[in-house]
Amino acid sequence: MLALLKYNLLSLWVRRTTTLATTGGIALVVFVLGASQMLSTGIRQTISSAGSADQAIVLEHDARTEEGSRMDQAAAGLVAAAPGVKRNGAGQVMVTEESVAHLMLQSQVDASRISTLQVRGVSANVFELRPEAHIIAGRAIQPGTDEALVGKAVLGRYPGLRIGERVELSSSTKPTVVGVFEAAGSVYESEIWADFETVRRAFSFSTNLSSITVQLDSASALDGFGAPLMADKQTGLSVASEKAYYKKASQGLPDVIGMLGIVETLIFSIGAVLGATITMHASVSQRSREIGVLRALGFGRLQILFSFVVESAALGLGGALIGAAVSLLTPLLDFRCINFATGQEVAFRFVPSFTNLGLAIIAGTAVGAFGGLLPAIRAARVTPVQAMRA
Repeated sequence: MLALLKYNLLSLWVRRTTTLATTGGIALVVFVLGASQMLSTGIRQTISSAGSADQAIVLEHDARTEEGSRMDQAAAGLVAAAPGVKRNGAGQVMVTEESVAHLMLQSQVDASRISTLQVRGVSANVFELRPEAHIIAGRAIQPGTDEALVGKAVLGRYPGLRIGERVELSSSTKPTVVGVFEAAGSVYESEIWADFETVRRAFSFSTNLSSITVQLDSASALDGFGAPLMADKQTGLSVASEKAYYKKASQGLPDVIGMLGIVETLIFSIGAVLGATITMHASVSQRSREIGVLRALGFGRLQILFSFVVESAALGLGGALIGAAVSLLTPLLDFRCINFATGQEVAFRFVPSFTNLGLAIIAGTAVGAFGGLLPAIRAARVTPVQAMRA
């Protein structure tokens, strides 16, 4: 049997032109499937990594996003006095107020593209509340000044988003960019951060604010912290853990990307199966005499059937490995799209997953095996007499 399998595998090399063509089709199937799942994983990680389980976010009642939330300044005092709020070494409550708005800017990479960026007005303790964020170039903004920071994902991609340049938030407010920050690859890296009052003035917030982020004593303190705030119908506040908020904000987009990838994979798979079937049918036709000799040497029909299915599966495996290898290059690509939940443009990464790649390789191998099934059945039906007459 091993000699028979060796014969089948060597035949792939002998007919390498058709082999490469079919392998390329299967490689495309695996690449699309692997890349789409890697992107879906990257989107989830980019958005969800911005949240922390032991931090809570307070928004206006029924507000779905920070940008759509408007609370009175008095809410900050109520939040700071709520139970379960952690204090730092100086005895200060770990609470930060933020104002969030959207800014339309023309892309410098593609002049025909207008992007919606999120601008976040931050307080002086923003880095204390978000330790994953830190300055990688320049310096932090000075409270009360018209200065701004840009996330590394948007650095230089839009007008005014380089250190020393001025980004126009409004006709009268143009803060100077003094630094660049990163935040562990989270969605914050696609934002512009400026002083809290600067953003309120630029976008006419008056005395309102968008959100309040709170460091809790522990994740279990969330219910005790939120109960009195949500019970006060006059202030109209909603409370959620940051983890839950960003998980909700990531719903939809990764699922859509994943489903589109699966649909495209199914379409390409049909073409790949047909390609493998045509290739193997042609191979069986050209090798009918060889098959007859194998039958005459005592190899049974099931052995012939199995060997040709293995040959086709090897064809699929080769294409799957090529497709998987090419998909591993996708993290080098720059991918940006609009987050459905927030309406802002976010830079996402392709995140390799050995589980997803393994499934994609199995799928590619299965495409090859399935495409060679009918030709294998045809080969198994060849008799020595028929082969000699042919």
